[in-house]
Amino acid sequence: MILMYKIGVMGGRETVMGFKALGLDVFPVDGLEEARHVFREITKEEAQFAIIYVEENLAQGLQSEIDKFKDVPMPAIILIPGRDGSLGMGLQALNAAVERAVGTNIL
Repeated sequence: MILMYKIGVMGGRETVMGFKALGLDVFPVDGLEEARHVFREITKEEAQFAIIYVEENLAQGLQSEIDKFKDVPMPAIILIPGRDGSLGMGLQALNAAVERAVGTNIL
């Protein structure tokens, strides 16, 4: 049996719907409480997501939940800018991951 992992995108409707055309699983959410519930569901092992893209403005309120996955291989939680532009959180997360892996920030 071949195990197929999925890629998901969670954020505001305007942000995630374009990803649906690419064949990704999209999770449009309207607020932080809904985002928290959806995030918990899609990060369960049985959900089989290898990568979950999360809109930055939601990630601010989900930081404690996201931090639980920073040192595990799956799912990879990647922050993406929303419709209003980047908050810089994705770049900060990338810098932190590189620093953990290499021991210093080489970016």
